[in-house]
Amino acid sequence: MARAISPKTLFEKKFDEFDFDGIWGDAFGKPEKGGVWIIYGAEKNGKTLFALKLAEFLTQYENVWYISAEEGTGKEFQANAQRAKIDPSSRKIKFSDYTEIELVKERLSKRQAPKIVFFDNMTIYNDELKNGAFRRFTSDFQNTTMIFLAHEEKKEPYTATAKLAKKLAKIYIRIEGLTAFVAGRCPGGIIAINEKTALLYHGSAIKK
Repeated sequence: MARAISPKTLFEKKFDEFDFDGIWGDAFGKPEKGGVWIIYGAEKNGKTLFALKLAEFLTQYENVWYISAEEGTGKEFQANAQRAKIDPSSRKIKFSDYTEIELVKERLSKRQAPKIVFFDNMTIYNDELKNGAFRRFTSDFQNTTMIFLAHEEKKEPYTATAKLAKKLAKIYIRIEGLTAFVAGRCPGGIIAINEKTALLYHGSAIKK
């Protein structure tokens, strides 16, 4: 059983936070490091491009590992990374094709492990993370910020494990028409992934 703590102890607790600023800070606030985030949306709406922009931004704070499990690191992914303006000289971000969860665990257990991992996307990991495996995996690495990408069905994450990920997520981001709708335990807000295209898709609806 977890130890009960007093209000004084509760209020004196300190948290390791991301000190976001700019448009990221407006939407995300200063989120605590670690835990689960999820990015989901229909295909070809900008999930990977947004995730890569977020990954690039997060390299200011921690080393990032981006696992492109579905698409691989081929020509289309390369183009997305260039559109996201990933710094080609950066040593703070690494990319991988699909990597088995057991190998991910092995890497995350090492001393110099990345503290932020993107899983693009959950459909590929469905068999490895179902039947309670997702909860056990994320619980074993609570200090690692795990950002899962998922397809959607009826405007909710697709697969049952992706739905569970949203329930457990500190932050969830729905992508539609190259626009990110940020919600969860944060201020929330809207970020245009490509402002011109987003306005064409949404008209004035995305204006705050």
